[in-house]
Amino acid sequence: MTDRPGETSDLPIQPYERRVAHVTAWDPRSTEVAAAIANVIRRRRADLVAEHIGSTAVPGLPGKGIVDLSIEAEATEIPGIVVLLHGIGFQPQPGPDPWPPTRPMLVAATRLDGDEFRIHLHVQPRGGDMPRDIAFRDALRSDAKLMREYASLKSEITGGSTVDGFRYTHSKTTWILGVYRALGFRTPPILPPATIGILGGGQLGRMLALAARELGYRIAVLDPDPECPAAGVADRVEIGRYDDIEAARRLAAGCAVVTYELEHVALDLVQALDGGGGLPIRPGQYALKLTQDRLAERRFLEANGASVAPWREVSTRADLDAAVAELGLPLRLKASMGGYDGRSQIRITTAATMAQAGDLLDREAAAGRPMLLERELDFECELSVIVARGVDGVTRAWPPARNVHDDGILVESSTPAGIPAETAEAATALTTDLATGMGMVGLLTAELFLMRDGSLVVNELAPRVHNSGHWTIEAAVTSQFEQHVRAICGLPLGSTDLRTGGAATVNLLGSGPDRHARPAGMETALDAADVHVHLYDKRRVFERRKMGHVTATGASADAALAIARGAAAQITWADATDATGEEAD
Repeated sequence: MTDRPGETSDLPIQPYERRVAHVTAWDPRSTEVAAAIANVIRRRRADLVAEHIGSTAVPGLPGKGIVDLSIEAEATEIPGIVVLLHGIGFQPQPGPDPWPPTRPMLVAATRLDGDEFRIHLHVQPRGGDMPRDIAFRDALRSDAKLMREYASLKSEITGGSTVDGFRYTHSKTTWILGVYRALGFRTPPILPPATIGILGGGQLGRMLALAARELGYRIAVLDPDPECPAAGVADRVEIGRYDDIEAARRLAAGCAVVTYELEHVALDLVQALDGGGGLPIRPGQYALKLTQDRLAERRFLEANGASVAPWREVSTRADLDAAVAELGLPLRLKASMGGYDGRSQIRITTAATMAQAGDLLDREAAAGRPMLLERELDFECELSVIVARGVDGVTRAWPPARNVHDDGILVESSTPAGIPAETAEAATALTTDLATGMGMVGLLTAELFLMRDGSLVVNELAPRVHNSGHWTIEAAVTSQFEQHVRAICGLPLGSTDLRTGGAATVNLLGSGPDRHARPAGMETALDAADVHVHLYDKRRVFERRKMGHVTATGASADAALAIARGAAAQITWADATDATGEEAD
């Protein structure tokens, strides 16, 4: 293979390796590489013009050094072009968040003067983003002040060091979209009465639907239960499991955007919807990949500078024994996939619980799933921060909430969290950085441990509205549910300021055997001032099932929490017989 690509070889293309982002000075040889690769492609098919775009196409602009090229073609021709490009050595895009097949990005590398140059080659449908990308390139070429601003932003993001590639890319979003708008390229918002598709029809889907309806949107829901909580407020319910791709496609028909209310949706299902290219899935598959797999989540957190509890991936009893010896007790063994509210995990403190953990590990291993083993931490309190990030990269965060869990289930959240201002600022900044690194469009919730030394450790992430943010409905200028709708529809984000001195939410959990759900005590609960009861319209109640919540506002978090606890204590669930002693229908 020649060291001067395109001069003597028909295949000057080598394998590509994904790396962390590092900003370096502009290399004039990148234009030579771009021209050589364009010539290789043109020799295979004379009508394919590969435009040099991106930072390496702007003389003097520092960047990652990746040579970005773009080909515009009719949509029907794209699959054949991809086959042609594979034939000359281009690879499919690696990593967890690939471009959809309707507008794919392929990758490769080549060498010039002994140095490697990596290549990103976009294949875009005609009428897509190619004119915008060229206009952006030409604006940077012609406006020295704009180029200096862009160079300064890149240096600020990396801080003179390396950074995760996704975080680098997503950190530039707000600035780049501002330039696009100035050039006349604006992505229009999704406006009512468009239909929003929601994967999941539980209580979160119900409250999302209610918020969307207030803004004038229509709602379609996918859920296996025709009587799911969201069914009563949706225009359409598609019955199907969260891995039923055909049901999801039926849901997507007629929708302008699709979101999810839980991260237990099958990744294949979201990939199938996202692969169409024309329907935005927000958040997309990358956020889902990271948060439905606890091991992937831990790696993402560490790659983005967040602290987590010491952990190990374990697949066998030998792994478990070695990790226990290394980490020390107490520990928690958690399923890497599935499981929530304390399910599919076990606390290891004794030989007896070690045996139970081994049995759980064997069951998960039989299904081909490794597990997460992590040290149990001695923390001061549990916090959560919810951050919204819009299509334009703008973020808004609510004040941190203080949470109380009972055997893995969240039972109380209150705000202000009673922590120092600098700790609240650090928690918000941490969650905002993670939302940016994830490329979030919608809401990201970070559950945090505040350690006794004042440091913050991330416990879990959720790419959605969250139980710990229910108080925002009554106590914030913009609720988490309305904010999520705004974000996924490309509308401006609302204020997250508190309307009151303090707010608290207490969850209403079921008790007793499985039976028809008939609440009692509502009139007493609602007799208190500043109390708001939300029932989720679940038709059946059983032990520890989330049936609703009570939110109270007050002069302080403690005052609101006392009111909410008192009101929640009044609400109970009737037994299986009605007042006549007959079985309730």
